[in-house]
Amino acid sequence: MKNLWSPWRSQYIESFKEEQANNQCIFCEALNHQIEDLKTLVVYKAKFTYTILNLYPYNNGHLMVVPNRHEWKFEKLTKDESVEMMEQLKYAKLVLEEIYKPQGFNMGLNLGRAGGAGIKEHLHFHIVPRWNGDTNFMPVLGEVKVISQELMETKKKILTTYDNLLKRI
Repeated sequence: MKNLWSPWRSQYIESFKEEQANNQCIFCEALNHQIEDLKTLVVYKAKFTYTILNLYPYNNGHLMVVPNRHEWKFEKLTKDESVEMMEQLKYAKLVLEEIYKPQGFNMGLNLGRAGGAGIKEHLHFHIVPRWNGDTNFMPVLGEVKVISQELMETKKKILTTYDNLLKRI
């Protein structure tokens, strides 16, 4: 069996200790910001969900679709939330395809600590664009993840593409 190590994930998980100690949820907090605010990574807000860039992305364009309501149990999502989450994942995929032309995607959610959730208190779907050979030795040997685009530049591209996509749909 081969292992794929992602040591940068520990930095991500550790970064939430203070918020958890204060009973703050970073996903609930993200809703308090306007999309235009460059301090937030939110790129789209819908009625029941929103889409946000991952602060510690696996690849350029790593997005998450999050229910507005604080919920960690998948089965407790309402029908409206569930339907809208799937719809927003479709939009996110179309946006990422248009910008990055990936060769594939990883899409899904991690439930609970044992399921790989970095933030287990508020469920969220990940959508990660992938390319053949997009992993290399840097994360394993150097504990460095190479991301070729700064997050705010990624946000600007995604915002523009969302606007254009939604006008066409």
